[in-house]
Amino acid sequence: MRKMLSFIFAALYALSGCSEGESGKAQTETIDIPQTGMTEAVPADYLSEAKRQGRVERVDYETLDYAGSGGKITKTAYVYLPYGYDESDEAARYDIMYLMHGWGGHAGEYFEFGSVRIIIDNLIEKGDIRPTIFVSPSFYHSGSDTDFSSSVSALRAFHSDFENALMQAVEGKYRTYAESTSDDDLKASRDHRAFGGFSLGSVTTWMIFCYDTDYVRYFLPMSGSSWYYGGYGDFQTEKNVEFIRELVEENDLNERGYFIYHAVGTQDTVRSQTIMQAEEMLRYPEIFTPEHYVFYEKEGGRHDFDAVQEFMYNALPLFFRGAEKQEIEPFTVNTKIADVINDPAFGSYGRLLFPADEGYMSGNTLGELRLTWYSNIDPDKTVEIANYLRDEAASGRTVFYDIYSEDEKAADPNKRNTGLFFFKGDEGAPFAVCNAGGGFAYVGAMHDSFPHALELSKMGYNAFALIYRPDWETAMEDLGRALEFIEKNAETLGVDPDGYSLWGGSAGARMAATLGNAQYLRAYTDGTVPQAVTVIMQYTGHSEVSELDAPTYACVGTSDGIASWRTMKRRLDTLSGYGIATEFHAYEGLSHGFGLGTGTTADGWIEDAVEFWKLNKGAA
Repeated sequence: MRKMLSFIFAALYALSGCSEGESGKAQTETIDIPQTGMTEAVPADYLSEAKRQGRVERVDYETLDYAGSGGKITKTAYVYLPYGYDESDEAARYDIMYLMHGWGGHAGEYFEFGSVRIIIDNLIEKGDIRPTIFVSPSFYHSGSDTDFSSSVSALRAFHSDFENALMQAVEGKYRTYAESTSDDDLKASRDHRAFGGFSLGSVTTWMIFCYDTDYVRYFLPMSGSSWYYGGYGDFQTEKNVEFIRELVEENDLNERGYFIYHAVGTQDTVRSQTIMQAEEMLRYPEIFTPEHYVFYEKEGGRHDFDAVQEFMYNALPLFFRGAEKQEIEPFTVNTKIADVINDPAFGSYGRLLFPADEGYMSGNTLGELRLTWYSNIDPDKTVEIANYLRDEAASGRTVFYDIYSEDEKAADPNKRNTGLFFFKGDEGAPFAVCNAGGGFAYVGAMHDSFPHALELSKMGYNAFALIYRPDWETAMEDLGRALEFIEKNAETLGVDPDGYSLWGGSAGARMAATLGNAQYLRAYTDGTVPQAVTVIMQYTGHSEVSELDAPTYACVGTSDGIASWRTMKRRLDTLSGYGIATEFHAYEGLSHGFGLGTGTTADGWIEDAVEFWKLNKGAA
């Protein structure tokens, strides 16, 4: 049977071809996998708790007993909200997927058994899928009989509950792409809705396909076939597939778009019925093309949640690909700073793009941004940074990492104003941590660390910009925690844990120099972090010096009224006397806080600094 299916699917895939286009138009979406095959095993790191975990909430809702008396009843569903979901962020929108259990199951079980929730967390954290809401409802209620016959009756009636109560209860409370819970708005948002299920939940999924393609575009039936006609032991496969085929044609679904990922294990007790439906559907390659229907098996898979989690790992990255993309206007110099902070792509961390203490900044737009003690703020660079970070976040890539746990932040609320913005370079390349200044009164990242990190990422280096608590002691604690976080998660982040550099301007330069010292590094970390191979520092009066300091590059302006170039040069001369590599530049006429120095006498200094880093990394 398996060899025959492989031959049929390979031939059909070759005949079918793929095309792509925009949602809601006469088009199909490209699916970059063969129409049939074996699922890939879930990688080990997807089975370990993610750093950024979603949360699960209970929703009780009023509905009718559609499988019984027809009277009013209360049912329960459990809702997974992705990490960063913020009730106050009214602009954010999320795709949504409903997941139905099997015989004897219950609401919420997808978040209890196996590693389904952990896999979802990791798929989102690693950028495989967009942040998505998942719902685990039930076709049962508190008074349901759960014998097999009653369960089949309940699942057959569930589509009415789904259409008339469940979607309204969940999507009226949480932010999906449905503008409201009116029937028209629920239908208009079908491209952002999926339904899946296991065992009798798979049968339910096929029922939802038969009744509700006006509401749902993506389907994941796992270990089960359609029982629109017939039932267990009376599968009526040909009649069911004929009904589905006619439904697709009569409702123009190939034009409107739909996608089914059908899956079963090779050792599953219901494999035979699932195979029969797969064979029958693939007899119509002009209807069930690879863009609309694929069939996959788990080698050795049984009728259990081990199979479910593997099916979800393989299927979910293929969902919501055909969803209509929102046209996003790029930020400009005229974009209000408040609009950047509140952009839904940034979630709750948008406020940390700019100083948490607004008393040290001024200006209403990106072009008007001013920061206390800083000169040469480049509006075009500010706009570039804001657009880069939003584009990365909107593409599902993680651009912000917490360095403290929720418990630690609850104990010290000031720790909520900390974290690392990540500017991704080449996979496995060395990393830099950039620390903005601000006189230990605020963090001027938009001018004094974000631009540096962005330019380093363009050169292929991985760069982090630290948002810290602006006090000497807490700043050192936060930098130490950030270094521990990066070192412990180097593989996940895709960075080389050895040979890193510390960068900083003004107060941030003091931080870099302090933890660039081996003794202070040990004092502020857990002892597992190696010393930086290079410290890159700008315009600071930091004068403490030690034989345990790292090789140091320094630059400053000769007209800096805050940090004297002579003080900086004396310190580097002392380091050189200890046999520590140094490089010093004083730029004529520049004042404090020139940042990248674009268009000034310091223009290009960052390339010199990188060469110094490379030289000392090679010598380490």
